[in-house]
Amino acid sequence: MPTARNARGVDIIVYNRDASQFRGIQVKSLSKRNAVPLGTSLDKIMGDYWIIVNNLMTTPSVFILTRQEILDKAKKSIKADTASYWLEVRDYEQEPFREAWERLGLIG
Repeated sequence: MPTARNARGVDIIVYNRDASQFRGIQVKSLSKRNAVPLGTSLDKIMGDYWIIVNNLMTTPSVFILTRQEILDKAKKSIKADTASYWLEVRDYEQEPFREAWERLGLIG
């Protein structure tokens, strides 16, 4: 079930057949192999899982990370007293995350 574009919250809600399990998923698509912008606060990081798609226009690659992995790997910089956070390519573009759909863990 997709949510409205740019709405606050997760992008996709998935659940199993009997709706006993569900996951909130945040999707980030990048036209190139770039860092993922996370915003000005990690408090706004939502979703149980993040699906990151890079090289969208040429050879798309998909990486699936948990919310906690995003929080643990986030980098921070401060410019003009404003913080910004991002996820480096080397931190998400790893084999354990590549096409790792089984990480969503939905059964039945």
